[in-house]
Amino acid sequence: MKPRLLPTLPPYSLRSTSSLDRFPFHCPKSCLNTPLNLRTFSATSHPQNWLIPKRGHTQKNRKGRCRVPTGGSTRGTTVVWGDYGLRMRDHDRRISSQQLAVGAEVIKKRLRGERYRLYTRVAANIGVYSSGNESRMGKGKGSFDYWAARVAVSQIVFEISGELHEQVARDAMRLAGNKLPGLYEFVKKGDPPVMGLTKMEAGITLDEMKRPRVKLPADIKAGKVPASTPGSLPAATPTTAASA
Repeated sequence: MKPRLLPTLPPYSLRSTSSLDRFPFHCPKSCLNTPLNLRTFSATSHPQNWLIPKRGHTQKNRKGRCRVPTGGSTRGTTVVWGDYGLRMRDHDRRISSQQLAVGAEVIKKRLRGERYRLYTRVAANIGVYSSGNESRMGKGKGSFDYWAARVAVSQIVFEISGELHEQVARDAMRLAGNKLPGLYEFVKKGDPPVMGLTKMEAGITLDEMKRPRVKLPADIKAGKVPASTPGSLPAATPTTAASA
């Protein structure tokens, strides 16, 4: 990363403006031309690893359950930064960091030589602990095994952007989906979001999905049939023979 230059500060009261007076110690000639307001470090935070969290596995986590976006939320089901994405269409799963790394490596190998950028939408921040086989109950939770990520249904896992043909991006996502557990589908930027397993296509609004019950076409037809009182037969419809 290139060093960052700060705005020039007002000069200090020095006895002499000579560079040798500013640097009484012995330094090379290149050191004299270096500005005094040069920062040799960066103020930006170090990018975190999406396969290994920063806090470590000192505290044991619960297994937990994946979030199912069926309560009126469509967050994480659409492509945000890239042009194409890989979305899970199976039930929720817990994917290990090794499997996620293999999926990302498959995409990089397929798009080798292309101009693209890969985005990851999940993070392996859940510690999975296990005990040995044929061990009796009790004796603690077990030792740390691997890091994993909870991937909910209809959640985007990978995104790619760049000067890519759609068929090439579709092939790369297909190969990555074959390496990951579960079923996946290829999505593009602008595709409708998903609530649970229902795609918010034309004619389906968020308010209708939040209702406790949605009337189906069969219910609408059944409501038009005249109801009869309990214990009595429905009124007979006139036939052609009776009318004649």
